Amino acid sequence: MQKRNLRTAVMLCAATALTAAIPVPASASAATSAAAAASASPESRRSAHVVAVDCFSGARVRPGDFLLACGDGNNRLIDIHWSHWGPASAVGTALDAVNDCQPYCAAGKFHSYPVIVRLDRPEAWKTHPELRQFTRLHLVYTDGRPAHTERVVTHELWD
Repeated sequence: MQKRNLRTAVMLCAATALTAAIPVPASASAATSAAAAASASPESRRSAHVVAVDCFSGARVRPGDFLLACGDGNNRLIDIHWSHWGPASAVGTALDAVNDCQPYCAAGKFHSYPVIVRLDRPEAWKTHPELRQFTRLHLVYTDGRPAHTERVVTHELWD
């Protein structure tokens, strides 16, 4: 129990530190309320539509899961909890569910590792130019990690 509390405290501190490091303009926090969104200018409404695009070209705001391994589905972020979602970046915590592929992927077992997730570098989405999509994803493993994986991993996201 004490180890779990310590792990939770470390994850919360790390997520707070990442969130604190992100400059959030006053307009971004206002854009989260429905009343502010309704009265916002067309430009600010457009910047609020930043999405995460998964392997199946599904655009989602604050997704609860996110497939990282498009070819075989052997790596997925699950149980994502977003502490920040803005026009320039998003930060949250999740579990990275990774198949160990032992003895081969179809017979392998999934193992989950706690991570801090950060999305950034939004660009116009070619499929739907009225939306912007995050094009880079960073993972920071906070308690264990898959074999042969660095503590901090960056993924370029697809279009």
